[in-house]
Amino acid sequence: MTAGTPIAELLFGPEDATPFNTDVATLKPWSQALACLRSAHKCWLSTVRPDGRPHAAPVMPVLVDGAPCVASRPNSRKSRNLARNPHSVITVSSEDLDLVINGEAHEVTGDTALRRVAAAFATKYGWTFGIRDGRVHDESLPGSPQYAFYEISPVQAFGYGADGLTATRWRFNRT
Repeated sequence: MTAGTPIAELLFGPEDATPFNTDVATLKPWSQALACLRSAHKCWLSTVRPDGRPHAAPVMPVLVDGAPCVASRPNSRKSRNLARNPHSVITVSSEDLDLVINGEAHEVTGDTALRRVAAAFATKYGWTFGIRDGRVHDESLPGSPQYAFYEISPVQAFGYGADGLTATRWRFNRT
């Protein structure tokens, strides 16, 4: 579970005739994007319905090894969408950055990985999950409902500065 270090580049160049700043000194570091995600209480996860229409839902993000992870009930619309098509988008805003991450969501499996994501949720939100037989459960709720954890592997991300004039694109090397 590692997002790696992306390549940062200006989203717009002088030839684009946009109001955006084209000075490479305005590039946002990926660490600023991670800080935005780390501090966010919620973000929006967009997925693709079977008929191709988009679906967006608020989720609570955590970072595990630099990769955003979210929790979802297995029968929710977002989980069913991700089971069919892993393409997804996370969007979040902070005071100094509007962040869009295009990625692929993969269900987290294996007790060790599940426990690491569960620990991140407990630390950030006080939301405790139990792991039993490779499945995630919210044991604080009646019936101990099942959840799934998804890691969003970034493919490309965009960061827009609070000034409205700076924009950074991050491209991730896929190995």
